[in-house]
Amino acid sequence: METYLVGGAVRDELLGLPVKERDWVVVGATPGQMRALGFRQVGRDFPVFLHPETGEEYALARTERKSGHGYTGFTVHASPDVTLEQDLARRDLTINAMAMTPDGELIDPFNGREDLENGILRHVSPAFVEDPVRILRVARFAARFAKWGFRVAHATNALMRRMVADGEVDYLVPERVWAELEKALATDSPEVFFQVLRGCGALAVLFPEIDREYPAAAPAHSGKSLPPALAALQAAAARSGDTRVRFAVLLQSLGRNLDREQRLRQAGELCQRLKVPNDYRQLALAAIRLEDAARSDDPADLLAFLEGANAFRNPAWFGLLLAVYRAGGWIDENRAALLERARETAAAVDTAPFRQQGIEGRALGEALREARRQRIAALLEGGG
Repeated sequence: METYLVGGAVRDELLGLPVKERDWVVVGATPGQMRALGFRQVGRDFPVFLHPETGEEYALARTERKSGHGYTGFTVHASPDVTLEQDLARRDLTINAMAMTPDGELIDPFNGREDLENGILRHVSPAFVEDPVRILRVARFAARFAKWGFRVAHATNALMRRMVADGEVDYLVPERVWAELEKALATDSPEVFFQVLRGCGALAVLFPEIDREYPAAAPAHSGKSLPPALAALQAAAARSGDTRVRFAVLLQSLGRNLDREQRLRQAGELCQRLKVPNDYRQLALAAIRLEDAARSDDPADLLAFLEGANAFRNPAWFGLLLAVYRAGGWIDENRAALLERARETAAAVDTAPFRQQGIEGRALGEALREARRQRIAALLEGGG
């Protein structure tokens, strides 16, 4: 039985990056031997075990054979006779197909270290075409490592285009697309994720709303200029590290040639199709719906904005919405500060005097709103 550190941990260690989690491959062992050593089996499709002390994942060396469409269409073979090189050969990119012995010796049968040094994202073998998730992973790694100049190898992009043409991308389930998108949104260059997808033709299939942002005559591989929505995402990434904010900026910036109802419908359909989590969806839709009110100088509009943004009941969420507008360049810091002061002064209105006058029910709500509107008007008249 031999154990090797594999995949992303090896890659990130060679890059000098923090290693967040370690995955291990065990060669020459059976499930029974692993359980006898105290490992807890968690994998059903193939044997994966959790270390009894560290909780890190240990997988038996395995091979995979394509048996159907999509990322689930595989037959897995895990046994003591599977070698380390055979296990590494099934991986997506050469930079992810390296292993390291416990004493630090690098095992690199596919020249991953050389590609790492040259900034190349290259497939390990022609079997790359068997799993459409790999298209998303390549795009995500391109976004993550863009600041170091990493690029997709021409031959790998050709395989990705072939996969799109063969319809493999159509078998991607929403949960996997969203999982990779969310990770890409957390990178320094999330716009690159979409650029790579467009370069292989997958953007039109997975994100047609974003693909339509490109001029019809723009070359698929053109990276010199970004459409407005991706330029906004790029700028937002430099201003906020919150993936919810970045996603909301992207959706708010889509379809500026459409009216608001069309933009809301487009954003809603994208969120529904990808099964986007509620906190992402609600923030993005609110950013579109309330954008004009956020820049209005009419006290009634500003009060409606505060109410629509749930500013009085959930100040934290209101602050997140302001972060979207700041990150997207929709408002500046001075405007954000004014809106926060408007929230504070309006929230400070006390209902006790109204109740003492016997005002209750709907009349109380109307009196409260009018008092808040007057407070906001006084704030604006005083120059903020």
